[in-house]
Amino acid sequence: MHGDGALVKAFLEGQPRALARAISRSEAGAGAQTMRALYGRTGRAMTIGFTGPPGVGKSTLIGALIALVRRQAKTVGVVSVDPSSPFSHGAILGDRIRLAEHFTDTAVFIRSMASRGHLGGLAGATGDAVALMDAFGKDVVIVETVGVGQSEIEIAQLADTTVVALQPGSGDSVQLLKAGILEVADIFVVNKSDHPMALQLRREIRSMLEMLEFPGWEPPVVSTQATQGGGVGELWDAIAAHRDYLVQSGERTRKRRAAFLHQARQLAMGRMERRVDAALGALDTEPVQEADPYAAAERIVASVASSGEPAPPAESPAAPLRATVKGL
Repeated sequence: MHGDGALVKAFLEGQPRALARAISRSEAGAGAQTMRALYGRTGRAMTIGFTGPPGVGKSTLIGALIALVRRQAKTVGVVSVDPSSPFSHGAILGDRIRLAEHFTDTAVFIRSMASRGHLGGLAGATGDAVALMDAFGKDVVIVETVGVGQSEIEIAQLADTTVVALQPGSGDSVQLLKAGILEVADIFVVNKSDHPMALQLRREIRSMLEMLEFPGWEPPVVSTQATQGGGVGELWDAIAAHRDYLVQSGERTRKRRAAFLHQARQLAMGRMERRVDAALGALDTEPVQEADPYAAAERIVASVASSGEPAPPAESPAAPLRATVKGL
């Protein structure tokens, strides 16, 4: 507890090293005490999620966007979620290399995290990292995910604004339909807009959007050329317009409530999974032929339900969670 108090004190003093240590604790599964102390400071940052196929230029685009935001004297936090090495479980893409121009800017904090096989393209501690950067006082927090896939839509549970970046000539429009990204994207970006097929990709996106009904915000399609900085101003204008829409319509409150409940569910499911794994270990010594999987599952559920673990004390995360949800 003494260590947590010293960490929180350094965090509140604005020491970047304390922010890094707090995120590391969350990655190690030991961040509950720190989050409990700091969660009340969250809710002020603009959170933006970037997703899209590998090679589309997300990191370059984010780098250009950071430069624009910094010219407005805003502070920035970046969480770059990389695929994990199957051997070391560490991040292998190293997106921070493509953001190297911002390393010396003390108002920009960049953190790479390994997905460790997490299906949503987001590392297990990504939600904590975003919350901690928010609590630290960052004006804008950007999350870059692994890439588009069936479960990549999890980013929409975390960010206020979800930006889907695509590139011409790659068949990305078909991937949109397969992955269900159309329903969760708030803004589409056609990067590498100098490509001969860029206009065709824009038409395809707009054609698919016409198949859906949008009672409120209809996703715009923005063209960029990230390496040259082209279109980045238009992208930022679209992000700002979406934020205004969220605030004025009340959707921001709803989205943040949903994000909060989603993270709480993920944490609860993680704890339950560990208890189920422990019960499975007890069954591992029994002959397979003596029971069917359904009977074994029933035994596991009964074992977990009757484990007799005490209710969390008042100072546990459960108490502030209820209070925060009520206040949203």
